[in-house]
Amino acid sequence: MKRQVLNSKGKPILLNTMEKKQAQYHTQLLNNLGYQIDITTLTAIVKRVVEQKFFQIPIADYVPVRVGEGAWSTEMTTYRDFALGGDFETGIINTAANKSRLAEADSGVDSVTVPVMNWAKEINWTIFDLAHASKSGNWDLVTSKERSRKKNWDLGVQKIAFLGAEGNAGVRGLLTQLDVNSNTTLITKYISLMTDSEFEALLAGLLEAYRFNVARTAMPSLFIIPEADYNRLAVSTSETFPLVSKLERLQKAFSMMTMNPNFKIMPLAYADQATNADTQVDGKNRYTLLNYDEDTVRMDIPVDYTNTMQNTTNGAQFTNVGYGQFTGVKAYRPKEILYFDWATA
Repeated sequence: MKRQVLNSKGKPILLNTMEKKQAQYHTQLLNNLGYQIDITTLTAIVKRVVEQKFFQIPIADYVPVRVGEGAWSTEMTTYRDFALGGDFETGIINTAANKSRLAEADSGVDSVTVPVMNWAKEINWTIFDLAHASKSGNWDLVTSKERSRKKNWDLGVQKIAFLGAEGNAGVRGLLTQLDVNSNTTLITKYISLMTDSEFEALLAGLLEAYRFNVARTAMPSLFIIPEADYNRLAVSTSETFPLVSKLERLQKAFSMMTMNPNFKIMPLAYADQATNADTQVDGKNRYTLLNYDEDTVRMDIPVDYTNTMQNTTNGAQFTNVGYGQFTGVKAYRPKEILYFDWATA
């Protein structure tokens, strides 16, 4: 139902043909995506813009991240030292022998180098863009563009941290390390779907598989599970013990066997076969058992996300740049990480 507009004397206001066209034009809001939105006197423009959502993961909960070290480098080099003292028994001396020669203890060193990636993107706007956005009353154009660019950085670094860079074999993620061994016999189905006997065999085999892989020199402190499986682990361990979930049983077993009350079990969407099908993981449900330690595995962000001041050369067009530096994830002690892989047909 249309409402008639009256003048101060209570009489209807009549518009000529030109005035009607102008009034109709000004009751519409046009945006730069081509959508036309009708506005009436009963229309309220909501001041908050609904944003697109992405799944975001706190990277540092899964892999140590070092920020701000080695800024503006082209590569990061880390040295590893090795004990070369030989067997302990070689140090036993015979005091009765004449001029007994002492065995020697020594150490060696090597280096691991990872490339540093430079990243930068610009955003642009004009005074017309600002004026149109301001007129709508509900959209800060510059803030929206900056938020979009920062989200691009966050999600990009997140993907690099777990899957590495597409088309660049030198930039690896936590799930795509070349030197890490893969066990394909212990986990052959979702843990949540295992029978009682299969689940008990898993509990008995996981830690032993890791300890054998690392020559019994380290204990794991983090177990990463594909999210599609993790979300089902609230099911009971068995019909006999319905009050204990499989997740609780896993957590208790690892905390007890590693003697680490802070042992963590974490879900990861990137470890799902459906998510990593076209990546360096090559479509596997990948479970990862690792020692969370900076000396074991690490990602570097030499220059965290930064943006420049906006600038203009003509007073009408403005631009600024967001930039940063990052590396892939590198396993410096690859034996302290172990993958468990299986895939559906």
